[in-house]
Amino acid sequence: MHNKIYLLLPDGIGLRNFAFTRFPEIGKQMGFDTVFWNQTDFPVLDELGFEELKITAAKLHPLTTVYSRARKRIELRLWEREFKDKVYQSYNFPQSYKGLKNLAKSLFVDYLTASKTSPKGLKNIIERIKKQERSTSKYALCKQQLETHRPALIFCTNQRPTQAIAPILAAQDLGIPTATFIFSWDNLPKATMVLETDYYFVWSDYMKDELQRYYPHIPDTRIFVTGTPQFEPHFDPRLIAPKADFFKNHGLDTAKKYICFSGDDVTTSPDDPQYLEDTAKAVRQLNESGHNLGLIFRRCPVDFSGRYDAVVEQYKAVIKPIEPVWKPLGGSWNQVFPAREDISLLANTAFHSEMAINLGSSMAFDFACHGKPCAFIDYDIKNKKDEKWSVDTIYKYVHFRSMPSGKAVLWIKHPEEIGAAISQALGQPVPVVNEAENWFKVVNLHPPEKSSERIWEAIKKTTICTSDS
Repeated sequence: MHNKIYLLLPDGIGLRNFAFTRFPEIGKQMGFDTVFWNQTDFPVLDELGFEELKITAAKLHPLTTVYSRARKRIELRLWEREFKDKVYQSYNFPQSYKGLKNLAKSLFVDYLTASKTSPKGLKNIIERIKKQERSTSKYALCKQQLETHRPALIFCTNQRPTQAIAPILAAQDLGIPTATFIFSWDNLPKATMVLETDYYFVWSDYMKDELQRYYPHIPDTRIFVTGTPQFEPHFDPRLIAPKADFFKNHGLDTAKKYICFSGDDVTTSPDDPQYLEDTAKAVRQLNESGHNLGLIFRRCPVDFSGRYDAVVEQYKAVIKPIEPVWKPLGGSWNQVFPAREDISLLANTAFHSEMAINLGSSMAFDFACHGKPCAFIDYDIKNKKDEKWSVDTIYKYVHFRSMPSGKAVLWIKHPEEIGAAISQALGQPVPVVNEAENWFKVVNLHPPEKSSERIWEAIKKTTICTSDS
């Protein structure tokens, strides 16, 4: 068995799953030589001590972004027609027509979408993207590196970035097997698959069915159901601090019970500051009636805006922010990098809180790992930031159809229901927690703490035999 595995980091998203967990350690124990093929600004060797090979030529072909935007729109249109479901159009972000450059790009995307929305047209777009990326200096560098080092497998940590296309193509052109990990539970219906690889690693049987629903040409033998390392830290007792230490380190009151409000990004929840304020009001009212509660606020890690500042200041007697340990190393959301400390911070926040409140976040699963309930906000506010946005759109997204019943979370239909949801969670949360755990089993293969081992076992199979069965 050839044991050199390249973990491709096209952006910082894969760090949490594959660098900060025990994934590299488990691979080493199983006899693999892991190298991070790194085209991010994160210094894997200096910060973590893992072997890395840098991809220094990081520029895409100038038209790749445009063609990729068109590809997504075409796929969503085709799925809308095939499955007779308008939900797929809700995954299209509005294009910008401001400024000559944006106008030209967006009009070209519109033209490609209008003229290429057919299986044949989609194939043409995909082949054009490949041709463009093969012409770049980045492709040439990647091919040269692979010719020198000849790894047994290229494992891409995230299927979404266009930055991963050239390295994957270089490997395929040299006959080196490739694989990609489907990063998140909501990614496949959004048409975020920009890579075609030899193997695909998914969280669950549910996700495997999704993958074959949207890409029916992918055979069973090329898909591995492994779970995700994302939730493994919750089950590592070494990461959980004693209550006294956690509370002291973050200025929490040991006499209080804490609710966690976890924020969303501005696109998913443009009115999140108002939801935080509504929750703070409910906590304050409960305290006035005899409770002794506090509200931990964990913002979305890629949201560095000041949009919550006024609410946090106004309700500082109730709200205690605990900031995620993420650092921006560039100007866009995918250039924000997690720190290893944030894995422990998230696990401890869930462990030491009574419940989570948010708008449709996968934090429901983080809390389910600790037997804690979650409440989903399910109402629109007056005077919305964006009149076209609605919670109704959010909860119609395909990934919420994975919920076995509507009872896996507590539903908050009005601001006045927040207090009741908190009281219910503080009382007898067992039924909702059981349902949440059942939902988690649908979404992610159990036991969740064994995901890294299952991924490495699957990698072992790919390095032994890479031909079709």
